[in-house]
Amino acid sequence: MDLTILTVLPIFLSGVIVGMIVFHAGIIAPSLFKKFAAAEVGPFLRTVFPQLFLLVLGIGICSLLVSFLNNGSMVGKIVSFITVALMGICYAIIPATNSAKDLGDETAFKRLHRLSVILTVTVLCLNSFWIPFV
Repeated sequence: MDLTILTVLPIFLSGVIVGMIVFHAGIIAPSLFKKFAAAEVGPFLRTVFPQLFLLVLGIGICSLLVSFLNNGSMVGKIVSFITVALMGICYAIIPATNSAKDLGDETAFKRLHRLSVILTVTVLCLNSFWIPFV
């Protein structure tokens, strides 16, 4: 395997994505809900999670571009593309999710929140496990 910076960069970027998702969704959000009331946590999470989605989306775009520039593995390209698409969806549904919460529509809120969680976990898993297939 050729270990130039451009061939290793998509693998590194996947690690960054995994770390960011684990840190935000697995450590920050649960810790906040343990220490503060939901009403206090909500405004903070409404600021942090859109930034997380955009940052992961941007890193996914960088990984995808690098994979095409260096003729990287097809699996890496697919994972990067899916990362970009799913994080784009997560970001796009934020206004509807926030609106449902604000209007007290718990059914819509739970459905949209569950969708963003499933998509984020999918990105986490894909970025965690694609490397052996390089």
